[in-house]
Amino acid sequence: MNISLLPEKQLTSMGISLPAAPPNPIGCFANVVIHNGLAWVSGQGPVHPDGSLERGKVGRDVTAEEAQKHARLVGINILAALRSSIGSLDRVEAVIKLLGLVNAMPDFERHPFVIDGCSKFMSEVFGKSGIHARSSFGVGSLPNNITVEIEAIFAIRDASPGKD
Repeated sequence: MNISLLPEKQLTSMGISLPAAPPNPIGCFANVVIHNGLAWVSGQGPVHPDGSLERGKVGRDVTAEEAQKHARLVGINILAALRSSIGSLDRVEAVIKLLGLVNAMPDFERHPFVIDGCSKFMSEVFGKSGIHARSSFGVGSLPNNITVEIEAIFAIRDASPGKD
């Protein structure tokens, strides 16, 4: 894999096509807010292009390995939301932080492993600029019983007032 490519070309070389439009928010909020050169991407879930969701309780209905794949799908949806807001992922200067929530059984302990699906994806797309700070933890439930929800913060190049 050639991580020296710009993110848009890197996605193409990885054979990944982002959805043309991100999933719609399921509440009264924006998918992305940009302010002072930072883009905050609201929590995204494991939504497939056909609108179907990955659902279930990790540690009971879904294995940690399956949930890690779901977290990668969430990463794709995060980038789709971001691209729809900024026009091109080549404007991303760095991935700053991810916050990952896992719909897990109370005794489940592999939250970092699950969220690594998204973290590894970010580093594959953005190279060293994709290495980020992160928190991950389990929750008793998530909207629509999805397995994983992740939010992200990005630094954006050329985020002048006319481009935000």
